[in-house]
Amino acid sequence: MKKKLSAAAAVILLAACYLLFNGNGPEAPLPEGQLEIPAPSAADHIVVHEAYTSSYNTTTLIPNWVAYELTEEETYGDVERGDRMFRMDPDLDTRQAKREDYYNSGWTKGHMIPASDVRWSASGMDETFYFTNVCPQNEVLNAGDWEYLERQVRRWAREFGTAYVVTGPIVGEGKYGRIGDREVTVPDAFFKAVLCPDGPTYHAIAFVMNNDDCRYYLDKCAMSIDSLEEMTGLDLFPALEDDIENMIESRFSLKDWNIRTK
Repeated sequence: MKKKLSAAAAVILLAACYLLFNGNGPEAPLPEGQLEIPAPSAADHIVVHEAYTSSYNTTTLIPNWVAYELTEEETYGDVERGDRMFRMDPDLDTRQAKREDYYNSGWTKGHMIPASDVRWSASGMDETFYFTNVCPQNEVLNAGDWEYLERQVRRWAREFGTAYVVTGPIVGEGKYGRIGDREVTVPDAFFKAVLCPDGPTYHAIAFVMNNDDCRYYLDKCAMSIDSLEEMTGLDLFPALEDDIENMIESRFSLKDWNIRTK
């Protein structure tokens, strides 16, 4: 557990850091005090969209993380995915991946915030196809256990009313190398951290799945937020009050999430 600032100081620092590191410049809207936003770092190029905030890495050409809030009402949207195409993010004036980097690479274009979480907005769904929300992902994982976890997040948003989600790649040793002319880094694994309100407090849990075609049962790849922070170096959910953050990030309970043991 990292030593934390007070909630008020954390929000002020968060806003100041976003002004410094935001890839859009100071005129971009800042997601101050939002529970899903990790503490920023010098590696961040922040872009704020209708449905999500992304920290994009111009070296790896994949996001460091993608964060968003998903409400119960939003899970019942009726916008269809259709034939939307992946493309560069027009709101981020930096070097980015492009479609050609993925051609014949053997890797799918994996959404971090899934398009199905933004069925409440056609324009918001369009933005999920920006490369600031995309990583090279194993096809079996993308269409299998990772998608199952995404469906579980929607179920939890309905059960608890809201889910605050931070998700993204773990580059690790970079054992899969890079793809395309722009050398997009292929992650070793992916993480997802979920925070949901429960009365006066919260439940929190994290998951890590390797970027391969193995099976990943939720009870086997679940962990505490503290454990994920140690693995990734991220400071997650810093806008929480310190006493709540310290309590919920140090442990997790499969029972809280109705996750059965395999």
